[in-house]
Amino acid sequence: MRRLAAIVALVVLAALPLWVSGTYYVNIASQILLYAIFALGVNVLAGHAGLVTLGHAGLFGIAAYAAAKIMNAGYGHLTVATGALAVTLVVAAVFAVLALRGTGLGFVMITVALGQIVWGVAYRWISLTNGDNGIIITGRPNPLGLSLATPARFYWATLIVFVVAVVSMAIFVASPFGA
Repeated sequence: MRRLAAIVALVVLAALPLWVSGTYYVNIASQILLYAIFALGVNVLAGHAGLVTLGHAGLFGIAAYAAAKIMNAGYGHLTVATGALAVTLVVAAVFAVLALRGTGLGFVMITVALGQIVWGVAYRWISLTNGDNGIIITGRPNPLGLSLATPARFYWATLIVFVVAVVSMAIFVASPFGA
């Protein structure tokens, strides 16, 4: 029954751009899927590792800024994804060294502080992040040469990444490492 529900949900999600009128709602659906991927990471940390973090969004922002800067420099999709992942992993490793020294409420407070540091740097370092205006991205990526210029195509690409993230999380949680 659970698999049937997952298949029905996937079919409905895949058909969403076909029955929703207007690009606005398709763009919102894409953003919802991106935040759902973010929530999967929070679920693994809080639900399975028992690490309640309130600074997790800082790493999300670092990945977004890194991807935007690399994309605007004219690099391809694979370089953008790899570069953003590398930058985020390095920062996450530094954050882990600092945050894992605390336990319980101390851990939560350290992650809040680290998240606020990321916000402060993003807000004040205007030459890098353009402050509260953010970075203007000149176009959408073309992974594997596929154009994601239309909202529907971007949505379907985001849906594929979401499904891969859900399946990866399920495999991780079922493994001895995630149990």
